[in-house]
Amino acid sequence: MAWLGPDEWQAVALSLKVSAWATALSLPLALLVAHALARGRFPGKTLLNGLVHLPLILPPVVTGYLLLLGFGPTGTLGQALASVGLTLAFHWTGAALAAAVMGFPLMVRAIRLSIEAVDPKLEQAAATLGASRIWVFATVTLPLILPGLIAGAILGFAKAMGEFGATITFVSNIPGQTQTVPSAIYAFLQVPGGESAAARLVMISVALALGALLASEVLARRAARRVAGT
Repeated sequence: MAWLGPDEWQAVALSLKVSAWATALSLPLALLVAHALARGRFPGKTLLNGLVHLPLILPPVVTGYLLLLGFGPTGTLGQALASVGLTLAFHWTGAALAAAVMGFPLMVRAIRLSIEAVDPKLEQAAATLGASRIWVFATVTLPLILPGLIAGAILGFAKAMGEFGATITFVSNIPGQTQTVPSAIYAFLQVPGGESAAARLVMISVALALGALLASEVLARRAARRVAGT
């Protein structure tokens, strides 16, 4: 990274921080929602599925605006969080929230497909032996869906690294505070002579994206072999 300037390195470091937090915080909820959509039968299931995938359909700027309305300084949730010392709008924590929201549908979809691929008879067999639902999930379902869980986490991380529209709308583009790699590329392209810095960040983005996809493939294959007992 020595060939990156201070501002460029700062943007890369912040993007990695934001993406890591976005993935870590949204993965448990994505697992819960994916399991509910794959196995649950309850009123409003179709509505929940639509809400989960809404960020994929809405323009990212609209998603960012909705986050600003809800979690901004004048929003109900924003004021409640501010009262306990947690600020989201125009702060890196808000960038993590925006990235988590945008990557959430990809996580849920990958995990849900893995859960639906598990034969329900295996879970039913464990239940007939007296195992609780939580124990069945932890000992039967979770090991079998591990490849999908890993793939969902990697996809969510990669999406968070590339998130721009919702992030810049919700937290703006403040160098050193909310300026992630996509925001920095945009900023560099707006000033004369910034093309070289933007090109370096583009190369970093491509390398990270390819690395994430490769890691997802390798880890998923290893997990699949472990599950199969090979």
